Amino acid sequence: MTTSLIILAAVIVLMALSIRIIPQQRVGVVERLGKFQRLMHPGLNLFIPFVDRIRIYHDLRIQQTNVPPQSVITRDNVQVLIDTIVFYQVVGPEQATYGIFDYVLGVRNITTATMRQIIGNLELDETLSGRERISAEIRTALDEATEKWGVRIERVEVIDIKPPLDIQEAMDKQMKAERNRRATILEAEAAKQDMILRAEGDRASKILKAEGERAAVELDALGQAKAITEIAEAEKARIRLLLEAGLDERVLTYRSFEALEKLAMGPANKIFMPSAAVETLGNIGAIGDMLKSSKG
Repeated sequence: MTTSLIILAAVIVLMALSIRIIPQQRVGVVERLGKFQRLMHPGLNLFIPFVDRIRIYHDLRIQQTNVPPQSVITRDNVQVLIDTIVFYQVVGPEQATYGIFDYVLGVRNITTATMRQIIGNLELDETLSGRERISAEIRTALDEATEKWGVRIERVEVIDIKPPLDIQEAMDKQMKAERNRRATILEAEAAKQDMILRAEGDRASKILKAEGERAAVELDALGQAKAITEIAEAEKARIRLLLEAGLDERVLTYRSFEALEKLAMGPANKIFMPSAAVETLGNIGAIGDMLKSSKG
């Protein structure tokens, strides 16, 4: 009975040692008698206890490593402090295990060496404005090295570039002066635009006023012309009506003579008459004498 329990317990322990459950996005590197045998993938895995062993587990997710801030000298002999971060992913667990002792340390060292080489060929201004260029060149250098390690570089970011304190203060003063200059230019431009807009407004107002006056004159002239035309038409109609009523030139002349008599009764004692009117009046007098003789 005791022996059976011991055997049962040994079997249970042996089965427990033969089963490994690997989480998602992780793999295990299995060695058999010290030699690489296979990879254990996520899920339930079996292996031979005391013969096989798991050398290391690798996380297949994208990971990051911070490169310690590095003091680098630029081409114009300015010492700057650069802080960098590298994002990477293990794509070959076997190479990452046997290709290099510590791939994270290797990534950091290559980043540092490449950074020194790149910054040494750049001046301070180029360094401060060339973060994307620096990141791209570091990633290129890392890709060439880590390809054999089973590691893929996803991204390299230059987090911060710090120049010396005195240079930083000088740069701050320069930036402040530049901002003040730009503000002055903007204020001048605004004042200039305001003057231009005011001048254009005055000009437009004068043009509108002149246009209004011209339109008023034209309307007044048109009104006068229309009034004269209407008066002429009325006079023409009146004359036509008189002619239709049987009034001829002699009657009209006689009526004019009566009007002249009324004028003669006024305070003025001299009246100037055209020769044609005098001739017409003479004819009227002759006609009057003829009428009187015929009545006699």
